[in-house]
Amino acid sequence: MSIIDLVFFFFAGMLLLAGMGVILARNPVHSVLFLVLAFFSCSALWLLLEAEFLAIVLVLVYVGAVMVLFLFVVMMLDINLAVMREGFVSFLPVGALIALVIVAQMVWVVGDFAEDTFAGEAFQQGVRHAADYSNTKELGRVLYTDYVLPFEIASFILLVAIVAAIALTMRRRATTKYQTPGRQVKVKRGDRLRIIKMDAEVEK
Repeated sequence: MSIIDLVFFFFAGMLLLAGMGVILARNPVHSVLFLVLAFFSCSALWLLLEAEFLAIVLVLVYVGAVMVLFLFVVMMLDINLAVMREGFVSFLPVGALIALVIVAQMVWVVGDFAEDTFAGEAFQQGVRHAADYSNTKELGRVLYTDYVLPFEIASFILLVAIVAAIALTMRRRATTKYQTPGRQVKVKRGDRLRIIKMDAEVEK
């Protein structure tokens, strides 16, 4: 067993333990911290696969931005843990059933793919690319040529989700004042300024 194999098994085990910690942790803050550890472990695995771009994006975007935001939100919410745990046992069978269905789907999808890909001689030998190889360029080429339609569909779905979230959270209140740009443009000087003539007062 080589050093690369040991590093892989270490980070793979760390990823599994961190994923279990996200689910089993009693404190939501600890769950978020376990998720950050899972992201770091996953980025290390991507580095072993020579996917440096995906690894650094995972660290910068998710760990550096998204998860920090989640952590601050969870810490500020002041969640009542006792109320949150009341229905855990009642929903446990449904959660276990959904987990089994997801595992079955993953085995079904990855199983056929593994027979053609993972059993190949090139994968078993671990082909190393040259120093000038750019996985970012290859990723962009595949994404914008072979998978350009799914990429556009995914971006459209995300746009619809953003608009829907804004529409659901916007609430008009009677006491709130709103600006109308059309009326602001049509305003005239006489509507905003009034000159009043007053007699000069003599200071005694």
